[in-house]
Amino acid sequence: MSKIILTTPIREEDVRQLQVGDVVYIKGRIFTARDMAHLNIRHLLEAQKPLPKNFAGAAVFHAGPVCLKNSDGTWRLNVIGPTTSIRMEPYADMVGQLGEKAVIGKGGMGADTLKACKTYGYVYLQAAPGCAAKLAGGINSVVDVTWFDLGMPEALWELDAREFGPLVVGMDTHQNSIYKTLNEAAFKKLDSLYPAV
Repeated sequence: MSKIILTTPIREEDVRQLQVGDVVYIKGRIFTARDMAHLNIRHLLEAQKPLPKNFAGAAVFHAGPVCLKNSDGTWRLNVIGPTTSIRMEPYADMVGQLGEKAVIGKGGMGADTLKACKTYGYVYLQAAPGCAAKLAGGINSVVDVTWFDLGMPEALWELDAREFGPLVVGMDTHQNSIYKTLNEAAFKKLDSLYPAV
């Protein structure tokens, strides 16, 4: 299997070539955004106010990093692991409209995201849970932090990645989802084990 490296800003034509199961790495800038960051972005868009970052071609990681402050006031990343992505499902179209090209997290997302992946040309990438130290090893530095008042996990962090991964394409732009396939297989197995009376 060839090693696929996506460099930010990620091009849509590169994303549309990816298939479920491909293993990719991200090079360049990665933003973290969880529930509160997504909500803040939505509020800014609704108020027609400028966003703190340009998300066109971006990779956005559903994660709450643990960062340590250096004596000079800069930050360094200690560990970073994925958080459950389904909570961000209501923002599927917003993410596409912002121009994000890679959403990273764990556990997959739902039908709205699968549809948005095709419409807007972005993919969902599965990061391995329990590998926070390994994932942090792919990050060069912390570039910036926005909305730190929300708390460290919920803040919007900008990270510089040298080779962040490995990440598995869990949802592609062709309407394929490993999570949907696994769900269907699991329910089929349950139905065979416990037939309806």
